[in-house]
Amino acid sequence: MTTYHAPHFDPTVDEIETLKQLEMGQVITLPHALKDHVSGRLLEWGFITKGSGGELAITPSGRQLIRRQDN
Repeated sequence: MTTYHAPHFDPTVDEIETLKQLEMGQVITLPHALKDHVSGRLLEWGFITKGSGGELAITPSGRQLIRRQDN
């Protein structure tokens, strides 16, 4: 089964805030992300990655998305 992706990703305010927090170096782990309802779409679209310890990190495409939204 394949996951459907819309042709364009339109981030929510919460998703942008999460990306900005990660870019500033805040550590977000998977349990914390679940508690705060961090969108799984960020992971599905490749804007964040999950490390071996469950920590989330912003990807270059996530940084690009932030820059695009700040314009």
